[in-house]
Amino acid sequence: MLSSLIVSAAMITLTVVIHMVGLLGLMAFLQARSPRLRPFHSRLGQAGFIILTVLGLVAIHGLEMWLYAALYLVLGVFNDMEEALYFSISTFTTVGFGELVIEGRWRILGALESFNGFLLIGWSTAFMVSVISRIRTMEMDWLDRLRNSPD
Repeated sequence: MLSSLIVSAAMITLTVVIHMVGLLGLMAFLQARSPRLRPFHSRLGQAGFIILTVLGLVAIHGLEMWLYAALYLVLGVFNDMEEALYFSISTFTTVGFGELVIEGRWRILGALESFNGFLLIGWSTAFMVSVISRIRTMEMDWLDRLRNSPD
């Protein structure tokens, strides 16, 4: 049980760091693209900005799930990548279909992956809400400047 807890703690730490770095990179990418997309000037720009944000979050979560799948292979929990990845995706997203289960010493790792995924998906949701709120705030500021301009 101790080895499962140690490996789980290491994976949680690794994925949290990856998530933080990924979100910082995504923010930098979005800030660099915002003058070109101008998300507060048009609905199309807003849609593009939101799509880029969602795709960035999917990439970050994808990397995290693939890391868990690779770990399951290295530990010998599953025999092939398809099973390991399927288990990881259904566990990380807390869907937990149940046709694949971990028995024995690594089952705590699977349970903690679910906890980890739940937290990281929640963090991504908060990030997404923040991005959309920021777009709306910029849009309102822009509209106020237009209304108050001395034309």
